[in-house]
Amino acid sequence: MTTTDYMELAIPGVRGLQAYQPGKPLAELEREYGIRDAVKLASNENPLGPGEHAVAAARGALADLSRYPEGSGYLLAGKLAGKHAVSPTAITLGNGSNDVLDMIARVFLGPGVEAVYSQHAFAVYPIIVQATGATARVAPAADGSNGPAYGHDLAAMSARVGPQTRLVFIANPNNPTGTWLTEAELRAFVESLPDQVMVVVDEAYFEYVDAAEYPDSSRWLADCPNLIVTRTFSKAYGLAGLRVGYAVSHSEVAGLLNRVRHPFNVNTVGQAAALAALEDSSHLEETRRVNRTGMAQLVSGFERLGLSYIESAGNFIAVDAGRPAAAVYEGLLRNGVIVRPVANYEMPNHLRVTVGLPAENERLLVSLEKVLV
Repeated sequence: MTTTDYMELAIPGVRGLQAYQPGKPLAELEREYGIRDAVKLASNENPLGPGEHAVAAARGALADLSRYPEGSGYLLAGKLAGKHAVSPTAITLGNGSNDVLDMIARVFLGPGVEAVYSQHAFAVYPIIVQATGATARVAPAADGSNGPAYGHDLAAMSARVGPQTRLVFIANPNNPTGTWLTEAELRAFVESLPDQVMVVVDEAYFEYVDAAEYPDSSRWLADCPNLIVTRTFSKAYGLAGLRVGYAVSHSEVAGLLNRVRHPFNVNTVGQAAALAALEDSSHLEETRRVNRTGMAQLVSGFERLGLSYIESAGNFIAVDAGRPAAAVYEGLLRNGVIVRPVANYEMPNHLRVTVGLPAENERLLVSLEKVLV
């Protein structure tokens, strides 16, 4: 058979998909450019890594690698239920929060129904919507007159909700823009949706936000049964390599998600490390402190270089290179700094920069100044 024949065998939603492209790994940069001291500020990882308690728990779990993981994630689900003041039956564990997002799409989407999300929204949303054969209704982002520029325009999103809408996706804060919605505006939007429309609030960067008006939307579940909140251990908890995420929802919704959840989707080491990470408040606070000071360092540097940026509530910031960013990205690679170009998000002049340690941030700023000359 030819490649074209295989393409014809694929379902329509998959034929036009482009695979998700993660940030360039350090090892790949070293192979391509021969650089040995590169820094990676591309994938919104925690520059401190995991806390010592999570590492110790992960090591302790290695002795059980010959056994399948605890399939229901009983201990982790119970701990998360306590954290969110819900029943353990309201928790759905995932191999990272992307896994949970995929479950949600498989449960609620298919040909003939629609999903709504914003321009510049997380790239996984269009991928999972298209893969199911559903129709995407993309709302233009706010232009600065009705909310932070590049952020969610809730009125525009509401206008795209119709009789065939089954899912609405909102990342708060949003990746890659870092923009966020207040409790008042987001809750009013969620409560305005018809009962048959499920709304997913993706809170992957929840732990980084300091703003008083930023909501914990998982607290609304008793009043908003059509709400699904997703979280992850990949960002602030520093467990990206173990892939642990989860959703909090109405128990009946979680029951549906668990019907399509793959058996043993969260490994033994990941469950143990996540449990320990939840107890390690000192590491989380240090992570938040490093992020605050690092964000201020980057913002100050961008302003010194005369570069505009999108104010961010996450552990990353989108900076406007003032020109097509592809060449700037390439120049930074040759200086041993990996960031994330976001042209695929309709932001061709921007680069997304993860907040790193002070020396890493300074390396980025010095390299950026060289490249922009």
